[in-house]
Amino acid sequence: MNKIHKRLAFLAFFAFAASFVAASATRADEGMWLYSNPPLKQIKEKYGIELSPELLENLQKSSLRFATYGSASFVSSDGLIMTNHHVGLRTVTSLSTKENNLVLNGFKAEKYEDELKCPGLQLLLLDQIKDVTAQVEESTVNAATDKEKEEARNACIKKLEEDGKAETGLTCKVVTLYQGGLYHLYCYKEFNDVRLVFTPEESIGFFGGDPDNFEYPRYNLDVTFFRAYENDQPYHPEHFLKWSESGAADGDFVLVSGYPARTNRYNTIADLEYQRDVYYPYMMNKYRRRENAFSIFKSFSEENARRVGTDLFGIQNSRKNRGGILQGLQSSTLMQPKIDAENELRQKAKEQGVIDFNAGDPWAKIADAVNEFAGYFVAYDLLQANEAFYGNQEVRRARAIVRYAEQAAKADADRDDSFKGDKLEARKKELLDKRSDSYLDVDAVKLADSLSMLYELSTPAEGGRALGKQIIPQDQFNAIFGGLSPKGRANQILKESKVFDADFVNALLDGGLDAVNASDDPAIQIARVVNPLGAELAERQQKVEEIKRQEYAKIAKARFQIYGTDVYPDATFTLRLTYGKACGYKNDEGVEYPFATNVQGAYDHAAEHNYADPYDLAQSWRDAEAENRSPKESLLNFVTTNDIIGGNSGSPAVNEKGEIIGLIFDGNVYSLVANFTFEDVQARAVLVHSQALRDVIRQVYQLPKLADELGK
Repeated sequence: MNKIHKRLAFLAFFAFAASFVAASATRADEGMWLYSNPPLKQIKEKYGIELSPELLENLQKSSLRFATYGSASFVSSDGLIMTNHHVGLRTVTSLSTKENNLVLNGFKAEKYEDELKCPGLQLLLLDQIKDVTAQVEESTVNAATDKEKEEARNACIKKLEEDGKAETGLTCKVVTLYQGGLYHLYCYKEFNDVRLVFTPEESIGFFGGDPDNFEYPRYNLDVTFFRAYENDQPYHPEHFLKWSESGAADGDFVLVSGYPARTNRYNTIADLEYQRDVYYPYMMNKYRRRENAFSIFKSFSEENARRVGTDLFGIQNSRKNRGGILQGLQSSTLMQPKIDAENELRQKAKEQGVIDFNAGDPWAKIADAVNEFAGYFVAYDLLQANEAFYGNQEVRRARAIVRYAEQAAKADADRDDSFKGDKLEARKKELLDKRSDSYLDVDAVKLADSLSMLYELSTPAEGGRALGKQIIPQDQFNAIFGGLSPKGRANQILKESKVFDADFVNALLDGGLDAVNASDDPAIQIARVVNPLGAELAERQQKVEEIKRQEYAKIAKARFQIYGTDVYPDATFTLRLTYGKACGYKNDEGVEYPFATNVQGAYDHAAEHNYADPYDLAQSWRDAEAENRSPKESLLNFVTTNDIIGGNSGSPAVNEKGEIIGLIFDGNVYSLVANFTFEDVQARAVLVHSQALRDVIRQVYQLPKLADELGK
């Protein structure tokens, strides 16, 4: 199959915008639905399929949250876990060494004792769901101010989570839905002993690299298998997903279960305009410069490429993703239906009296809040969110030391809750933890570039330098850099800071706040400046978020009353269901792409690019072809109309029987605006087909035991 004709991303949105108007009236497969409110009616009406409670329970309790950024699922009775190659990449990188690069070379364990432990990796299984909206709302009834409401709500949520854990023995988390319209208590079973079973070589796991990312047709074996253990033995889950014999065919129904990260489909127009004009342009510039810095570092040696590979992939993926979102927001044709929908909701809210406009217009209050914060966002990201010190452990630890010293100097009753009583000593012990392993040369690149960004984005102002509306007094700004260049200061911090020297830290803390304030440690110098600025910015941000939370809750409740339960909440990295069908599409130029590619297409795609990076097909695949054991007719990738977004990577796709037919790993370029809207004319989820997942493992990698385990 020929490679897709490359287009500039913005051209895709002209076609998208034109199709959006025609499709907006019948958004057939839209929605990231809660398991507590599955789209049974919609699926029955559209596909004539009735999903049983047993199927949904099995799907829910087979689905897993992978760390803090992806999805996965149990696919055997022996605790075998399936996710994406790119979702498992961070873990695989951490298991790699200079001598044995598992990212480049892949890994396969042929027996349990060969499976590699993955320190620090945690997976979660959603076991129970409870509606706690009434308790949370009741907790704020007697609160007089916004701050009191927030404190009361947080205290109630904390107690609900603690009580839930005591009652169930599970990890419990209160989840906010519908911008505060609902609160659910989610109770999770943790898996902390997880081991690597199989991962393919990067050259097929991420075949086509960044050029093919978010494109289609695709030819990726984007899969990694892990296994859960308990008591040092393979875990035997009660629920797991069986394997479809043939997988998905064109037009087949597809159900996806996973953890979409975040959407903003019910944001007000003012909020969307803030993201279009402030948030995304800034983020794009940040990602571009980091991608450039990492790419230069990577070019120096193969070892450098290995060290920075995971960071670079993450940045490239984020840059391309955010760029697509920004293009969508900049389309007036996309924004107009959102404007129309907001006007309709406001009008109905007035007519039906579901919002008391005499007490204030929630849309206007949100607009005022985001417009005010727009002038402080860059400063907030750089100073409070630590992005001016990107990933630097020394500055983060120094900020914690300074905060500890300030809290310890207060009477216990005046300290923040996390420092009161015995908690103070616990915080002190945390300050003596060792530095996490990292590559100092990579750390230096990150810190030098982020400090440069801080300097470049600040502008001269009376008495100092300005980041938007935030003024940094000149003496404080000078203290951040210590009279050095950004690169010089970065190297000084990494070489001279002693904040991970236990003796130094103990002596500093014993000397109290005076000793901390007198310290000439470069990281401590920065922390003394940044902490108070960050606290001020955090207070501004919290005020805006509280206004938005309250006003969005009013809008969400109005939407409930007007439109009923047919609406779904924005994604919040909680378990969701989406439905759709396997279906090709036409591109901008009218070229029709079929619903699936096959293994032969991967060989053709590599040959078209002379096997040059990133199309240098894995040697194992070339050997399989030479030995005539490659399953060339097996379907490799396919596309569906399922409504997905970042976080869904690694989600299992099943048929109406609940059997595995594919594995979500990407969306095409038209799907990037899914953060804000949905359409199924051109936007597609991209999956690895179950045929290739089974056949390639059996024939190319010659792992019959693993292939036989799938779904059993």
